[in-house]
Amino acid sequence: MGRSHSLPDRLLERARVQPEAVALVLDGERVSYAGLHAMATGAAARLRALDLPPGASVAVRAVKSPETIAVIAACLLTRRPVLLASAELGEHALEALLARAGCAALLDGPATTRLTAGPPVGEDVSFMLTTSGSTGVPKIVPLDAGAVDRFTDWAGGRFGIGPGTAVLNYAPLTFDLCLLDVWATLKAGGTVVLVDQERASDGRHLAALVESEGVEVVQGVPLLYRLIADASDSPLPGVRHVIVTGDKLSPRLLGRLPELFPGARLYNVYGCTETNDSFLYEITGTEESVPIGRPLPGVEALVVDETGAVLDGPATGELLVRTPFQTRGYVGGDAFPDGRFRSGDVVSRDEHGVFTLVGRNDFQVKVRGTRVNLQEVEHLLLAHEAAADAAVVGVPDELAGVRIHAVVRRTAPGALNSLALRDYCRTRLPRAAIPSTIQVVDDPLPSTPTGKPDRRSIIENLRNGS
Repeated sequence: MGRSHSLPDRLLERARVQPEAVALVLDGERVSYAGLHAMATGAAARLRALDLPPGASVAVRAVKSPETIAVIAACLLTRRPVLLASAELGEHALEALLARAGCAALLDGPATTRLTAGPPVGEDVSFMLTTSGSTGVPKIVPLDAGAVDRFTDWAGGRFGIGPGTAVLNYAPLTFDLCLLDVWATLKAGGTVVLVDQERASDGRHLAALVESEGVEVVQGVPLLYRLIADASDSPLPGVRHVIVTGDKLSPRLLGRLPELFPGARLYNVYGCTETNDSFLYEITGTEESVPIGRPLPGVEALVVDETGAVLDGPATGELLVRTPFQTRGYVGGDAFPDGRFRSGDVVSRDEHGVFTLVGRNDFQVKVRGTRVNLQEVEHLLLAHEAAADAAVVGVPDELAGVRIHAVVRRTAPGALNSLALRDYCRTRLPRAAIPSTIQVVDDPLPSTPTGKPDRRSIIENLRNGS
């Protein structure tokens, strides 16, 4: 019988064969694989002492720390489905989430709270993640152990993660990015270099951390790379793989990546919480706009029109995708038809089978009867050499239906003004797509926990006159 590829078994194996190797680093604290195993064993004993119903799930308040990772590992080792709950959730939102997941207990640091268990979420469920909730109440996404193992095996192999490989973990522990940053790394025997959330916006700290810890693999949203680029001109030649995910790169930032990481291969990775990574594109540095590339091995990708009809050959439409790494459906919801996830993303596929992300269906608005894609306006603004960041929102308007408002952060005070940007847009956009109002700022734009522009906050600020 061959060696098991399951994540829990590999965690046990790492503690046995490389006990003194460093598993986790946070603010100078180093935890070995033996130390991680000891903490996980203690947490597993706490879990067993609760005498929970068979198959009942538990929740972990996911403050980023070695202790939290050990508690999550304990859930995996005891084959207990674990909901990763954001540490920033308010009590009412947390209660609603726990009830929907049917959790029998909440593990919050050293504290343990018994809850009324709901029905089991499904056989062999491993992690339970949540969607961003950008289009409503967050949905709970259960991943079975097989999907997690297939993904972690692919990620570790594709990005050369092995014993001793240092991988930066920038994302919160609740995010699907951690399946690569944390769990694929631990499964392969690497070292997870955790970014303290309190210092996640400090570009100098991030650059110094990558250099001092010998990080070889970096994955993050464009915000991570922008923070490093804005704070440091020194290259980081030790990084071998740079993975960009979650949003489009601005042309300015795209041009900086080869300078910042001269020894790295650069990738654009596309995926959703429901499907995990689905597409991969290796960046050459010569692109004007970076595609999401081609489907990963075993991934089925379809382009459909507004009626749901499948489009062949070069086409533009909504992306439907099915991956070996995906959920079977939401907790309390139906499974995906034919196992395919309707992404809500509009993509174009060229004659070579390369996909490019155009925008989201929910970023389509109508201005005086003309359809406008707000993300396309956003990307045009980001292409301006003096624009460091941009966000475009649609605001209800009695006459036009929707009024377009843009907020642009300039690269330096005085480098740009709204009049210059309006002229820039006027020569490049159809009339309906030109923002009615453009606000130029020097402070960072409000952002979501995923590092994307917080458009809800921008709209709220507009309503409040701030």
